[in-house]
Amino acid sequence: QVQLVESGGGLVQAGGSLRLSCAASGRTFSSHAMGWFRQAPGKEREFVAGISRDGNTFYYVDSVKGRFTISRDNAKSTVYLQMNSLKPEDTAVYFCEAQFQMQLNTIPREYVFRGQGTQVTVSS
Repeated sequence: QVQLVESGGGLVQAGGSLRLSCAASGRTFSSHAMGWFRQAPGKEREFVAGISRDGNTFYYVDSVKGRFTISRDNAKSTVYLQMNSLKPEDTAVYFCEAQFQMQLNTIPREYVFRGQGTQVTVSS
């Protein structure tokens, strides 16, 4: 079982930056690939970014490439999402998710563990 707690959301003007953090409980953080998802009102849940267990393989949805950066610190059991050049269309609840992986360098599309979410609002 992995418990995830997100922080760092808030209200920011377009063009601004936020850094989301997700702290994981337990001693198995390094055994899990991590992902950030988001869901805006009336829209489907979207896989925004993912990072492999070893932190060397990444996934980004096209709409955030060049603006968002996912990273992890296995010693601190924490994953981050640095969001720059934010746009109003980035407004959503952002969820941190974890999925056990045998391989060090893979990124799954399906995740089992999810945090409670943190709201990100970008004003125009």
